[in-house]
Amino acid sequence: MNKFFIISGMSGAGKSQALKIFEDFGFVCVDNMPLQMVAGFIDICLKNTAKYKNTAISVDSRAGQDLESFNCVLELIKKKKINYRIIFFNAADSVLIRRYSETRRKHPMGKSVSESIALERQVMNKVFGISDEIIDTSDMTLGELRETISKLTGTETGKNRLDLSVTSFGYKYGIPSDADIIYDVRFITNPNYVHNLKFKTGRDKAVKEYIKKQKEFGSFFNLFSKLIENTLPGYIKEGKSYLTIAIGCTGGRHRSVYTAETLAKFLRSKKYKVKLNHRDILRGK
Repeated sequence: MNKFFIISGMSGAGKSQALKIFEDFGFVCVDNMPLQMVAGFIDICLKNTAKYKNTAISVDSRAGQDLESFNCVLELIKKKKINYRIIFFNAADSVLIRRYSETRRKHPMGKSVSESIALERQVMNKVFGISDEIIDTSDMTLGELRETISKLTGTETGKNRLDLSVTSFGYKYGIPSDADIIYDVRFITNPNYVHNLKFKTGRDKAVKEYIKKQKEFGSFFNLFSKLIENTLPGYIKEGKSYLTIAIGCTGGRHRSVYTAETLAKFLRSKKYKVKLNHRDILRGK
């Protein structure tokens, strides 16, 4: 194992979001692992270092009385010659109370929120005292949390951490349910009504030339590509890991396909990783 992190902290301080970020960074994550299972889990990791190269587990107040054995578990980890780091997520009491009020979730300590927070601080004090890093999320945005974890783990952020998907589709078959950004290119003259282009697609040279020579397309794509390029850093800053851009025309075979192909090529030239999918290109043949 290269990296092994123990995630702990106060309920409502961001442990769940942190684990999701660790997963986005390629870590194998296990939430609320029983302490008596940690040693066995590490043995599994050591036997399959390819799969469990980077690992994170969470240990918190849900462990109850088992937390009494936390130091013993750490000694077992040391004996296996595993380099670990404990990250404790914390927040001000007023912030934790507000977050629980907003979500209306029951606190795992089972009492009123204020009483539960006070009791949990007592329970978690032993973990807090030996943590390698204390992260106070009181005023953190998700993007800032992501950046903080990136620095702690030595994981790259930026363009390589945003998985972009560009999808073409036909409106007559419905809008893709997973789309974050949708753009309609039905303003472009439709090659479907040109006799020798009807049964071709936006990947064929003749269709490409037909669309490319339209003045409207050149003006549109210049603005559209710059808009996408200028907004992507904001999505990355806010902690988004996946973004799907869907481009639609009537049948999803000509205009949307060519536009999607052109956008994917443009984004790749800007060093983004891009998956390209033509959802409806084979329909209507």
